[in-house]
Amino acid sequence: MWQQLRRVRRSRTARYGLPMLLLVVGGSFGLREFTQIRYDAQKVKRKLDPALEARVNSQKQPVILEEEYEKLKELDLDGWRNIRGPRPWEDSKEFQNQQREQFSKGQ
Repeated sequence: MWQQLRRVRRSRTARYGLPMLLLVVGGSFGLREFTQIRYDAQKVKRKLDPALEARVNSQKQPVILEEEYEKLKELDLDGWRNIRGPRPWEDSKEFQNQQREQFSKGQ
């Protein structure tokens, strides 16, 4: 009996294969637990604030859209002008002031 135990201890399968097999199988179970923690944490993050949830409620959604439409209806969307943004080497405030002066002289 002791000789068989020594023979098993000396075999490469018992010395390297079994620990590797235990690592792979045990790692699978361990990873399952860690990923479950991750998904549980994501569920907690997805919960909305009650005030925000009431505003996003699907029954109130058309009312919110109508409010936004009324706000946009009051704006003058045709009276805009295109102002080129400054280049990286230009001072932005100075350039915008020059653009505004040119535009006001042109009108």
